[in-house]
Parts: sequence; C-alpha cells; structure tokens
Amino acid sequence: MARTPDQAARRDPGGAAGPRGTEDPEGGGPAGAAPEDAAPADRTGEDGDWEGVRLHVVSGKGGTGKTTVAAALALALAAEGGRTLLIEVEGRQGIAELFGIAALPYEERRIATVSRAQLGLPADGGGERRAGRSTAGKAGGKPAGGGGEVFALAIDTEQALLEYLDMFYKLGRAGKALQKTGFVDFATTIAPGVRDVLLTGKACEAARRKGADGRRAYDAIVMDAPPTGRLTRFLNVNSEVAGLARFGPIHSQAQAVMRVLKSPETAVHLVTLLEEMPVQETVDGFTELREAALPVGGVLVNMVRPPILDAAAVAAVDGDHREEVALALADAGLGGRARTGAAVRAAVEPLIDPLLEQAREHAERVELEREQRADLQHLKLPTYELPLLSEGVDLGGLYRLAGELKRQGAA
Repeated sequence: MARTPDQAARRDPGGAAGPRGTEDPEGGGPAGAAPEDAAPADRTGEDGDWEGVRLHVVSGKGGTGKTTVAAALALALAAEGGRTLLIEVEGRQGIAELFGIAALPYEERRIATVSRAQLGLPADGGGERRAGRSTAGKAGGKPAGGGGEVFALAIDTEQALLEYLDMFYKLGRAGKALQKTGFVDFATTIAPGVRDVLLTGKACEAARRKGADGRRAYDAIVMDAPPTGRLTRFLNVNSEVAGLARFGPIHSQAQAVMRVLKSPETAVHLVTLLEEMPVQETVDGFTELREAALPVGGVLVNMVRPPILDAAAVAAVDGDHREEVALALADAGLGGRARTGAAVRAAVEPLIDPLLEQAREHAERVELEREQRADLQHLKLPTYELPLLSEGVDLGGLYRLAGELKRQGAA
C-alpha cells in the first residue's frame, strides 16, 4: 500500500523513516517507543507502524540476535495473510538453523506458515477491517484471516553474479566456464562494490516484482543485512561502484538499487541490547545512515530481561538491610527446624550476604539499562522490546517474538 502524503512528509531530509504517529504530541518522544523503564504498550488490533514499507533491512552489532529478530519480523509481517520473503546475504545459513530446516539453496522457498493465532493474538485483527481495507488483495491473493506464508532466500554471490551476467550479456554456457576458472571469486574480491550491488539488487528486485496478474510477488521483504559496522557502506552501493563503472549495466543497476533503498518503501531497522557497546554502535549506525540519507526505521531492543525488584527495592539496595533480610528469610520458613530466634538467625545467616550481593548486582544492571534506554530515546525513533527467552530461541520462541513485535506495532 502506498504511503500517504502526510506519512511521506514525516521522512526528514536526513533520511529517517517516520511512521504514523512518530512524535508524541506531549513531546515525550516516539509513539512507538516505551517510556523509560515502562513495559511496551500493547497495540493489538492497531495498524502497524510501517504501512507502505515493502523492504525492511535489519542490522545490528554482532551478537545482538539480528538474524533472530529479522526472522521474527518476517513472521509478524505475514500474519495477516500476506507473503513475506526473508533474505540473508552473509552465507551463514542462519535462517535454516533458526527454522530447523536443511540448508537453503539459491532459490526462493517457503519455510513457514503463520497466523495470528499462532502468534498468540486474537483472530480478528481489527485494524485493517475497522478501516474498511480488505486483506484479500495481498500478494498471491490469499484470503483475509487465512494466515500468511514466509519464504526464504539465501543469496549466493557467485550464483547471483552468473545470473546477472547471463541476464545482461547472455553468456549461457560461458558463465559455467567463468565459474570454473575462478573469475567470479576474482571479480567479487577485487570489486566488493559489485558484490553489494548484486546482494542488495536481488532484494530490491523482489520488492518490486509483480506476477502476471499485476499483483506484487511479496507483500514485504525482510533482509538480514550485515552488521551495523559495515551496513552503510553495504547499502550505499552508488558510491561503492562509482570508481568502477560510470556507465553501463552495473552503473544502471546501482542507480536502480539506490532508488529503492532511498524511497519511502524502505526502512532500515537497528537491533541492539541494553548494553553499552551495542547501544553505542546503534547510535553510530544511526548517524551514518542519516549522513548517507538512507531511511532509518526503528530500534529493536532484543533480550530484555524482566525486572526482579521493583523501583523501591532497587533504590533501597545500598542501605543496611541485614536484619530485614534475616526476618524475611525466617518468615519464609528458611530457618529449617530451628525454633528460637538465635537458632533461626544462625540458620539463615549464610544466605544473607549472597542475597544482598545479588540485589546489588541487579540494581547496577537496572541502572545501566536505564542509562542505555535514555541514550536510545535520544534517537527519537520507534522502539520495540523483545524479551530474553530463558529457554533459548527454538521455533516456538521465534513465533513468540513475532507476536511481541505484532503487539507493539512493528508489523
């Protein structure tokens, strides 16, 4: 669905993608962001923040779980009955591992179906139907309420270059000869900009592709992009190939890619943790994207740990609370069979210092996370929080994360 004029106007000259309701009228920051130290708002039934965006680029510092978040976003975007293509470009087969399937070939392949019910959401989404918009016209013509599909593509640089050469130069069997002589590896090594044009170009082509019936092949594309440290260079393909090709097919391809990447149909989302280094890299990545006039989307805070102590308890940690802790332990029956006060105290004494130390460590972590949240809020971007899954991310956990993104309006 095309972005409306007022939505398009929310994209500032620096390239920040602005969803509907980006600014809180009270000046409290992005509407999609949770207030400091507050739980994310449940927006089940509302339309998602990124209406009109077809290409979602997901990046983050290594170790933040960007591949997991990209996969969860792809599921969330398909839950209303659409078709989403999830693309990886680093050759790690991370998507196959997440979904528990065999390594992906260089072809688009369905890897999952998804419905609102599978994400733990009410069957009636409300948002689109309240606004009088049917989901029956989505890519592939899937009916409303029938669930959606996620397809995946692991882009192989060598195959992509051969495909590109055959498309523009009709090499046919000669392409196989180039592959055997090592030309493909040579070309992408000495000209890394060409490699990035091929990778981003494949995603942009999928975002614009239409079938014989005139419908889009996919409602959304989610790209699991390189880490933020090299994201801007990866996306800014025009500058990368400027010294290699000032005209011809590669130059034209780079320009076509940049038209998509800098359009309102693209949003670059940054995955982070509430830790100093990932947050700093997110801030730096945001600045680089703005300087390159690339469309910044939202911030996805991953692995958020639940609060153990309330604010009052955290504030009281620094005081001398040995007696209170001893009494609480005794009241909880941790004094064992001891009956007298002295015996109970002796029984619980070994537990007091470890508990107080854990409380102090928790208070320090809460304060650090508060500081990191404040730094992220200064970016004034829609922010979404995903919980730390203590049991790890299996397929069920992936659907749970997708449901969280859907509830918070990220899809």
